[in-house]
Amino acid sequence: MTGRLRLGVNIDHVATIRNARGGDHPDPVRAAEIVAAVGGDGITAHLREDRRHIRDDDLRRIQDATNLPLNLEMAATDEMLAIALRHKPYAACIVPENREERTTEGGLDAAGLHNRLAPLVSRLVDAGIRVSLFIEADPRQLEAAMRLGAQVVEFHTGEYAHAIGEKRAAELKRISDMAALAVKNGVEPHAGHGLTYDNVQPIAAIPQLAELNIGHYLIGEAVFTGLETAVRRMRDLMDEAR
Repeated sequence: MTGRLRLGVNIDHVATIRNARGGDHPDPVRAAEIVAAVGGDGITAHLREDRRHIRDDDLRRIQDATNLPLNLEMAATDEMLAIALRHKPYAACIVPENREERTTEGGLDAAGLHNRLAPLVSRLVDAGIRVSLFIEADPRQLEAAMRLGAQVVEFHTGEYAHAIGEKRAAELKRISDMAALAVKNGVEPHAGHGLTYDNVQPIAAIPQLAELNIGHYLIGEAVFTGLETAVRRMRDLMDEAR
């Protein structure tokens, strides 16, 4: 798989700022509109159990505001399944979720949670929703994702992002190897978490990857440069890597 690498922008932390003070500003829907206007390929939003950033009514408003596909990040719970089936996002990415965590801390244990995940994946697929599993770049987890029938895997790049030197090189190779294995087995590989202007290009250069999902860093940069500029710069860096 080669060609243009898609950029999905996670707008959760626009909602985090909004919720810190209450009210409606800044509106994540406006962020979605800006992403669409500057050539982003998709919107990612994580509706958490505690509603710490994205709220239920944000989902429909985001879907109504742009033609970009919505990738709904969700925990493997009956509540989130019902919400996904009601809103019918383009894709649902099942992620691990801990109420006490500040952000997603690692990949989903697709192998250990097979019996819990199987009926959720099946119902989402039957509803025409593209299912992604957010996993570590690990053969056991990839094999489990394939057994579950996920069309997409998103590899957690947090370890890569925080590593240096030889460890970073090893993490990069691990992600590259698993991306190649995913494509070989008919699964579309994505990647995300902790990606920045400084570390995105080696990941973007992996030819099998079809999409990167980036959020927190872009929203942080937008505070200083504006969201349009932040997204455009990330897009340029990704294109240069390809």
